[in-house]
Amino acid sequence: MSVTPESGTRSRTRRAILSATASVLARDRTATLADIAEAAQVGRSTLHRYFPDRQELLNAAVVDSFGAVERSMAEAAVDQGPPLEAMRRLITAMVDVGDRLAFLFGDPRVLEEFSACFEPDLSVPTTVGLIERGQAEGVFDPELSPEWIQQLLWALTYTGWEAAEKGMLPRHSVAATVTRTFENGVTVR
Repeated sequence: MSVTPESGTRSRTRRAILSATASVLARDRTATLADIAEAAQVGRSTLHRYFPDRQELLNAAVVDSFGAVERSMAEAAVDQGPPLEAMRRLITAMVDVGDRLAFLFGDPRVLEEFSACFEPDLSVPTTVGLIERGQAEGVFDPELSPEWIQQLLWALTYTGWEAAEKGMLPRHSVAATVTRTFENGVTVR
């Protein structure tokens, strides 16, 4: 059986639905398919042509969101340049996919089914690896564990995303605010 590639329009519509799903469900886990269709600017019947039921849509949105996060983090090139510059790029990349991160990690039930399906790509530089490199070069506080710093980074990113959602912080200043807060907390002076 051969798979016919999607047309440009079909691919754009599918991407819009998946992006809207992550965005809407990041904000409201009880959102309906009608809410998602409205956010994607498609009719509910169009949404159902692409995804016959909610579970299939959720499954596809999880896979698509992981892909978006992986692409964004890969573009940050955390293994290149000085650790502080790489961390700034990583923070910007994480803020750029804040909706996807909030969707994936805001509710542990979203990933329960998928934990066995996703294995880390060991060829991709990790956040912990960047932190360890920064500690070795005297940039990040060596008395904090890399895992603690990573958790702090994720929490700050989520807090920045949430503040923008609540109107407490302009979207364009989230990355700078998260970066400043992070650097004031973990860099060596």
